[in-house]
Amino acid sequence: MDIGLVLQTDPPAQLLIERMKRAERAGFSHGWTFDSCVLWQEPFVLYSRILAETERLTVGPMVTNPGTRTWEVTASLFATLNDLYGNRTVCGIGRGDSAMRVAGRRPATLARLGEAMHAIKELAEGREAEVDATTMRLPWVRPGASLPVWMAAYGPKALALAGRQADGFILQLADPYLTEWMVKAVRTAAAEAGRDPGSVTVCVAAPAYVTADDSPAALAHAREQCRWFGGMVGNHVADLVARYGEHSAMVPEALTAYIKERHGYDYSHHGRAGNPDTAFVPDGIVDRFCLIGPPEAQIARLEQLRSLGVDQFAVYAMHDAVESTIDAYGAAVIPAVASAAPA
Repeated sequence: MDIGLVLQTDPPAQLLIERMKRAERAGFSHGWTFDSCVLWQEPFVLYSRILAETERLTVGPMVTNPGTRTWEVTASLFATLNDLYGNRTVCGIGRGDSAMRVAGRRPATLARLGEAMHAIKELAEGREAEVDATTMRLPWVRPGASLPVWMAAYGPKALALAGRQADGFILQLADPYLTEWMVKAVRTAAAEAGRDPGSVTVCVAAPAYVTADDSPAALAHAREQCRWFGGMVGNHVADLVARYGEHSAMVPEALTAYIKERHGYDYSHHGRAGNPDTAFVPDGIVDRFCLIGPPEAQIARLEQLRSLGVDQFAVYAMHDAVESTIDAYGAAVIPAVASAAPA
């Protein structure tokens, strides 16, 4: 199993670059960032620095969207990075949450997202694609250019699109029950589209907080540092409830039930520990959606996720223990999951 690191592009930018270098030394395979240019700094500028100062790390957004940039611009950004540093990027993409809503725009439709994924991949790999009824190609892209496109999804229609089209599936929560349900939906859609279901890379992304022990005090502090994540996921869950209803057979109640006490959301606190809009998130959701506890507890959950078909776990490190979590993963967790035989 690969292990990735997800950071926000908060200033100072040099700190993010140093933490990505630290992650590579610790054995992390991927360096991801948020892509919400009003709330944080522009990630594609930073990817160039990260790639220049690392040797193996693959970088990309978790996630970009079809609306912030035109598709040929997004494709050109990735293709330029790949031309400079080899094929060391991946395009994580979704409908758009904070990047779109903070700018007063609605997230993209799934149809628009599907078109964007196709165009970005084709252009970044040197082929022709149609963008808003105009056929174009990036003539400078060299043969052999490669851009995997991984789609973030929760709901049944989005999961089906990921299975039909995406190179990878990003699931932003680490609950084993929901992971099994969603991976099955993606794999089924891939098979029905005539694709090899095993060809779709599965990436689970969630906060991980490594504690020295499993004492009540240590776990309570870790939960408070990660409670924000239930609120972030809750934005997407609220969209699903609005679309499918509160008790729809299309969406597991294990995903939707916890947002009943959700009352609004202020994106100025998005993705940050101590977010006041996430008090509705119960401890049980934090424990289900996140990895909290000493290294042995983290390893056990990761092995469970691996058995469900997960290829990468990406650590959201938006808490007060970023560097100690990187180091703990490098010392104990990554060697254990790297040496274990695949399920």
